[in-house]
Amino acid sequence: MNQQTMQSLTLFDLLARSWQRPSAIADLRFSSDGSAVAFTSVDGTAVAAVADHEPPESRLRVSHDLGQTTIRPREKPPVPLIATAAFGDGDVPIVAHTHSGFLVGAASGDVLGLTAGGEIGAPLVKIDGPIVAIDYSTRADRTAVSNGHDVFLARGHSGAMRLGRGEPSSTGALAFSPGGRRLACGVGEGLSIWAVEGDAALMHDISLPAHPVSIRWSSDGTWVACGLETGGFALVSLADGRADIVVGFPSPVRTMCWSQPANALFASGAFRIAGWSMTAPPVGGDTSGALETGRAGLVLVEAVAAHPEKKLIAAGYANGRIIVAQTGGRDELLVRPLGSAVTALAWSGDGRHLAVGAVDGTAAIVTFPAQMFK
Repeated sequence: MNQQTMQSLTLFDLLARSWQRPSAIADLRFSSDGSAVAFTSVDGTAVAAVADHEPPESRLRVSHDLGQTTIRPREKPPVPLIATAAFGDGDVPIVAHTHSGFLVGAASGDVLGLTAGGEIGAPLVKIDGPIVAIDYSTRADRTAVSNGHDVFLARGHSGAMRLGRGEPSSTGALAFSPGGRRLACGVGEGLSIWAVEGDAALMHDISLPAHPVSIRWSSDGTWVACGLETGGFALVSLADGRADIVVGFPSPVRTMCWSQPANALFASGAFRIAGWSMTAPPVGGDTSGALETGRAGLVLVEAVAAHPEKKLIAAGYANGRIIVAQTGGRDELLVRPLGSAVTALAWSGDGRHLAVGAVDGTAAIVTFPAQMFK
């Protein structure tokens, strides 16, 4: 490889293992133990091992005269993905299950176990399908699923119990609190929060100006951030059930994330990474906690993911650009300059790997050298 070609390589070319799926990646999840990533699409689910046979550390070289560090490209193609058949006619929801496995919600109404080796187990839960949303709490060993109208709860392999919500209504997003004692459900143009320890009981029923598309709990379980189909996102305080709407987003807030190291909240849907310090939450019109993260541009941010250990945010854009920025700082690490629109991002639990999904079916794991984020 000549020097000119080497200089044209991006960090993505040097650090990522990339695969091509037949259709757009709808979602992705790391397993609980961090050993595997599952990518979902209409063509089924594909699983990749996180372990890198050519880790970046093995390809680093430091010149003795200048002390400059370079990394050589990979010499071998990545180990192929382990693909499954489709579980329905469309995208299917997926969550991490125990250890290295996953749970997939099928069009048949079955919640199926999926191993890191691609093996599909017997149904864990069965409802009148198709399953459109699913979440699992490891701490409570509790599963929540929705068929788009009703929400069901199951513990372990026990039968599913329908939440007593009165008349069925459109239900899409579901999310357990960190301890598994609360469940947030997107219901029509609203959000219901249930106490699910023991007999399920409705805590808050909150009206919203638009349909919820994403729900994320803060790590201490005191806040719920809810991305909306139009008009921004809602920030709900569990103390009193009050919802404040943060507006000004030109696109749906498809993804939100909490940065525990920075005590901050971040959202997609704007022309830059939108973020707020929770020392001054964006409630009651207060904008003093706004964090200027990364650089503003003319392309929408489609996905955001917070590093689990450092004050860093990864962002994927509609033009395929992928960057990593320090919270509250303008500097950016450019991982990929262009490509297909990014649909999903997630960090591994140790912060060494960034999983990427894109509209053109690209599924990738970017493995960063340990010394890159000091």
